[in-house]
Amino acid sequence: MDQLLQILSGNARLEAKKIAVMTGETEEAVAARIAQYEREGVIRGYKPLIDYNKVPDAELVEALIEVKVSPKRNYGFEEIAHTIADYDEVLSVYLMSGGYDLLLRVEGKSFKDIALFVCQRLSVLEGVLSTATHFLLSRYKESGVMMGELGIDERRNVSF
Repeated sequence: MDQLLQILSGNARLEAKKIAVMTGETEEAVAARIAQYEREGVIRGYKPLIDYNKVPDAELVEALIEVKVSPKRNYGFEEIAHTIADYDEVLSVYLMSGGYDLLLRVEGKSFKDIALFVCQRLSVLEGVLSTATHFLLSRYKESGVMMGELGIDERRNVSF
């Protein structure tokens, strides 16, 4: 992968001046390449990596949902994937190998919100054959960054 893209994927807030030093290019050349990547759609956006466990009153439940679908003739998985991606609750949609066809990353304000999304909106779509929902309980590492506090496990020790 392009060295510039690797650097930006690790920290998109780095200034062109610092990236220039890292790559041996001029600041202007780095800025021009970033602008070109943005125009071409290679860089699709910039997003902060937030540890929601440290945000007071953050009401957020996230789940991974495996979806088995029946692909449409001449469209394959594209049509159903785009239909699912249009829902506000859906953060990501991936085509994958294995027992299920699609993997969704979804978020809601409660477990019930996600359950209702699956029952009332996702599973009733034409072409959806089955789903398996997995709620995220704890996030240890996200996009290569360790999350939360490392150290002593403060849960009580229990002996039988």
